[in-house]
Amino acid sequence: MTSRGTVFQETMLGRARLSDEDHERAVRLDLVVRADAVMLPHRTTQAHVTGRVRIAGRADDADAVGEMEISPLARRRIRYRISFTLEGRHLVLDGWKSVSPARPLASLTVLPYTLYEDGERVGEGTLRFPVTTGLLPFLGSFRFPRATDGAADRYLAPRWDGKPGRTEVWYTTLTDPATGSGVWLHHEVVAPTDGSAAYAHGWVAVFPKDGPAEHARFGPVPWTEQAEGYTAEGIQARPGRLAGTAGSFTWSLTETPRGEPVHTFPRWSWRHPWLPASQMLPAARCRYDGTVRYGDNELRLDDAVGASARIYGHGNARRWSWLHADLGGGDVLEIVAAVSMRRGLDKLPPLVFLRLLHNGRTWPRRAERTAVGWAGFGRFRADIDVPEWRVSGRVGLRRIRVTVTQPPERTLALDYTDPDGSPAVCRNSETADAVVGLERWWGKWREEATWRLFGTAHAEVGDR
Repeated sequence: MTSRGTVFQETMLGRARLSDEDHERAVRLDLVVRADAVMLPHRTTQAHVTGRVRIAGRADDADAVGEMEISPLARRRIRYRISFTLEGRHLVLDGWKSVSPARPLASLTVLPYTLYEDGERVGEGTLRFPVTTGLLPFLGSFRFPRATDGAADRYLAPRWDGKPGRTEVWYTTLTDPATGSGVWLHHEVVAPTDGSAAYAHGWVAVFPKDGPAEHARFGPVPWTEQAEGYTAEGIQARPGRLAGTAGSFTWSLTETPRGEPVHTFPRWSWRHPWLPASQMLPAARCRYDGTVRYGDNELRLDDAVGASARIYGHGNARRWSWLHADLGGGDVLEIVAAVSMRRGLDKLPPLVFLRLLHNGRTWPRRAERTAVGWAGFGRFRADIDVPEWRVSGRVGLRRIRVTVTQPPERTLALDYTDPDGSPAVCRNSETADAVVGLERWWGKWREEATWRLFGTAHAEVGDR
């Protein structure tokens, strides 16, 4: 069943008076609002809010989250509840616009609010929507994306159709917000080129913030046809569930998708496997809860940040790099840069596939732009190396520069085997660093956004 949702952006400016101060401070909210239904004024619409809360000199939280109740006619209010951090304290901004037919403009643009900490009032203030400078960007930000029920679950279904010479992968990467540790779960099916029986195998790895990565492999075992996800000798990667035991590792996680599917490669390449491989995310972002035990250690996950991804193709590239970066505020960057093993394509520089979800929009709009644009016009470039690799390029009026660092002490090298038996090696870090710079052309190049990730980027470099 396919329906439409609503996504828009809103900026609010104003002042706040905190209980521990006798003066007001400037406040700015930059919000992305997402609803699972088309927003209609005569209905009550519940929406999820992500974004950035800034209180001058006290708070700058780019990972603020909350809810919005949009009911301008039925209840004559638009209520905001947004959680954010202020100097390590967890605060909630709670307020609503009281919609009045007698004062439509003022009532729709003024937001009185109260700040709470553990239920206790710790501040108050008023925010205003900047009509002069904010109305056009606000109206232009509205999108009505398709919302497909169970989309993430649908993309977890196996793709392999019995043909030899194929590889299929389900992999999950996440960061524990409490400890800074990273987790990597890799589930793979290989159908050898010689027609012998397909087998399943994989591994689990934990990357402590301080200390070397630890891992364990599972399989290979015969692969049997399945309707959904991956199951092999007690190892599971199924809708909403990741569990298994390998060596000294035992894990049991629940996965909650947040966000729409992201096709890093062209969407058609997932339906029609004509390219050497295709990669996509069933959901742009996910949250994870549960435990990972290894040796004498136990990692308890509570609302950990990450994503699961899927690969289907003919084997590994000659050389490749990959990045998944949760940039906060609902923004996500996914990059795959690779040199193919196919004759002819193996002579090209790395082709770049890049998708940036920023302020509720996906850039570039078509995945082909970064790869074909590089080959045809020299717009995108990838310099693949370890411990540092880079991607840069331009599409339309925007350009991006990405630098990824995988420190050796935080990187794990593991070997792969292609369907034809040839080996490859990947060097993975779930605690990598990344700097992302986005610029926009306004008569000259101006900074639009900069993100710096320290120990929370998920990255990999592979070669032969």
